[in-house]
Amino acid sequence: MIKTVIVAAAGQGARMLHLTKNKSKHLIKVNRKPFLAYVLDNLLQAGYKEIILVVGHASDLMKQFLKEYGYKATVVNQFDILGPKEKIYGTACPLMCTKDILKGKQFLFVCGDNLYSVRDLKEMTKDDNYNYVAGLVHENPEKYGILITDNGFLKEIIEKPKKYVGNLINTGMYKFTPEVFDKLPKIKKSPRGEYEITDVITLLAKDKKVKVVKIDDRWLDFGNPGDIIKCSKFLKGENNYCQKRKS
Repeated sequence: MIKTVIVAAAGQGARMLHLTKNKSKHLIKVNRKPFLAYVLDNLLQAGYKEIILVVGHASDLMKQFLKEYGYKATVVNQFDILGPKEKIYGTACPLMCTKDILKGKQFLFVCGDNLYSVRDLKEMTKDDNYNYVAGLVHENPEKYGILITDNGFLKEIIEKPKKYVGNLINTGMYKFTPEVFDKLPKIKKSPRGEYEITDVITLLAKDKKVKVVKIDDRWLDFGNPGDIIKCSKFLKGENNYCQKRKS
């Protein structure tokens, strides 16, 4: 069983507006508790014991959070290693920062602003020679990256298609083998000037090395002020406020 997880939490969260002026969005409180605490709690309950937290914006507050709430994690400062986000940025950067720590290991990769159920997190502990991406059947797929599959393998990811190509969306949760670090140096900046983790996955998919896991529980993306209320209601049991699969 895989025990190691990267939690990417270096960004500020500009869409949260004034709420992230002095801290990252991961530390915004929901029901009197930082959002990141719910993420870490579920990871620990799912059996992930080695947490690698990649920080950047307001990193001192992240360390203070870990101490205050009693979480044990290896803290990696993305900006110290790669430089400020104006120099290099993107969803693949946490992999660049942790390749030496994770050498030879299989691991889970999640974003610190995404909340998954314990059950779905457990579904990603695939201790084999394949990489995995978590997909969710969604009623509004056009807002996300769509996973195109072929007999259980990932064929390609189509980002925010204007025409319907499918309803299995990419939820940003991945299980990686050490092969990911062989592909990492081969990616280039995307059209928006960032290094994208999906480009790494695309290279692995071309080698038939990526399978898709369909997660069944609800998933919450914590991205803008309106999500605070949604998350609060979700955590209180009003699950209809969370992103959910189409029944």
